[in-house]
Amino acid sequence: MEEERVHERARIVVGVDGSPESVLALKWAQTLAHSLDATITAVTAWHVETMFGTYISPDWDPNEDARRILRIATHEAFGDNPPKGFTGVSVRGRPAQALLESAQSAQMLIVGSRGRGGFTGMLLGSVSSACAEHASCPVLVVHGTADIAEAQAALDVSHEVTEATSPSAALRRETTS
Repeated sequence: MEEERVHERARIVVGVDGSPESVLALKWAQTLAHSLDATITAVTAWHVETMFGTYISPDWDPNEDARRILRIATHEAFGDNPPKGFTGVSVRGRPAQALLESAQSAQMLIVGSRGRGGFTGMLLGSVSSACAEHASCPVLVVHGTADIAEAQAALDVSHEVTEATSPSAALRRETTS
């Protein structure tokens, strides 16, 4: 008796902080998820560091702020139609650590090259750098100048090459010649 296998979809994790690069990372994830039949999990992390003498309003809800950032970025990336299989989560923790933990069982992690931090001259921000160095899966670091149309064209060609060189394609060529 053959064991029936259930197709488990690949999962892409995307870091979202509301920056233009994180919105672009969501768009790249959509393109890749469509081509790879993957789901997308958008992760927004929040962490509150308090120091002696720092005032934090009791009315402030950092988790709600993170969810709002996620909603806005999701709408900027997808409009009113997020991709099938899309989920967004708000995680308490430092951004790099939260993304690394969220991506442990993922097939890919996508982050923007720079977040909302202050060192604008750096090529990579601290979160994207930490993710690229420590992730247990491939990491795509999206720069603000990245062209999604080029990525889609490359994926289309890659898919065609994979299809043309697959064993089933070879069998089709043998039976039709």
